[in-house]
Amino acid sequence: MRPPDLLHRALHDTGPGDAPLRPLPDEVALLLRELDAPPRLAAHLRAVHDVAHQLVGRVGEQHPGLPLDRAAVLFGAATHDIGKTAHVAELSGPGSAHEEAGRALLLARGVSPELARFAGTHADWNLPDLGIEDLLVSVADKIWKNKRVPELEDLVVGRLATASGRTVWEEFLAFDDLLTAIGEGAEARLAFQASYPV
Repeated sequence: MRPPDLLHRALHDTGPGDAPLRPLPDEVALLLRELDAPPRLAAHLRAVHDVAHQLVGRVGEQHPGLPLDRAAVLFGAATHDIGKTAHVAELSGPGSAHEEAGRALLLARGVSPELARFAGTHADWNLPDLGIEDLLVSVADKIWKNKRVPELEDLVVGRLATASGRTVWEEFLAFDDLLTAIGEGAEARLAFQASYPV
């Protein structure tokens, strides 16, 4: 049994180095406490949520006309792996059972389907009719640890080019610069997550 303060610390510690992680939304932190979530899961969700903040901030600045539900992206990033409270082995090993479990858990707790969907879509960005919000949550879940997924990034770049009227190449260069900058903080985020037990 882990000390009860570890989850609290994972939710509230400032995080790595000179770039403290933003806290999770209050309703998500409360849900994690109610579920007695593993501290490592809370640390992971904070890292991905913080990266999502960076993504939507820059994308919003560069594309003010892009219809983007910033709050949905942030909620999706903060809860995308919530199903790992039921499938704890997937915190340290492969598996996708947490995806549908997370969606079902959120729906059972009164979260709207529009927000609960991210628990299922974050790992399957090739589904038809996904919005830019789903794609950005997926990107955040990769780039937090500096993992680049060209197929996923190409989908985002295509959406951005369509919205802006700029060339795909221009959008690619700008998005690549953004992901490179965010990726530079991966080592500190990984150390933060690893400092908490499963």
